[in-house]
Amino acid sequence: MVEQGNRKAFSAFSSLRRFANEESEEAAKAAAKAAEAAQEYCDLCGEPIPPEHRHLLEVSTREIMCACRPCSILFDSEAASEGRYRLVPDRHLFLEDFEMSDVQWERLRIPVDMAFFFYSTPAERVAAFYPSPMGPTESLLKLSTWEELEKYNPVLEGMERDVEALLVNRVRGAREHFLVPIDECYSLVGLIRMRWRGLSGGTEVWEKIVGFFEELRERSKTVRRES
Repeated sequence: MVEQGNRKAFSAFSSLRRFANEESEEAAKAAAKAAEAAQEYCDLCGEPIPPEHRHLLEVSTREIMCACRPCSILFDSEAASEGRYRLVPDRHLFLEDFEMSDVQWERLRIPVDMAFFFYSTPAERVAAFYPSPMGPTESLLKLSTWEELEKYNPVLEGMERDVEALLVNRVRGAREHFLVPIDECYSLVGLIRMRWRGLSGGTEVWEKIVGFFEELRERSKTVRRES
């Protein structure tokens, strides 16, 4: 009887161990699939790329493309693609004493407290966009208004066309101005599209927006007009 009981106990233990092994294998497979899904690839050559990588901009469509290191080096020269692609730079500047009054901001007629401005080669002018739950939305910008901003803020004259932008943050009373790669602006747009809830956006999205600008400021070099 004791021997029979031992056999039953051993059989039960073996079944439990087999079940545990199967569960472990399934978990490992699920983890492997998740890792594979999270893996990013170069949009030009298809090679795997790390989470931190460079981007290219397709000028005509404004599409942001992920790029491996060899492709980013290749397209660092605009002539390599005859101007079709431009490598997005990694310059981040916090413009500490940027001059833009509330009156100047009102003239821009931006309906929200955030906007980004860049020179568009296809449009042959400076374009103004603001983030919204529907994506980046263009706002008409008078040339005279931009020229006035350039006059008092010479840093704008060195802004690379298409791939760098003036990013303005006036959320919750802030008066922050950054010169950033264009992909930072689209990251902000993506954050708002994904997190926006209802008519007002909800508490979470505004906390994320504040966090976005706090983190951006930490990564940016502070510059002043005289420097």
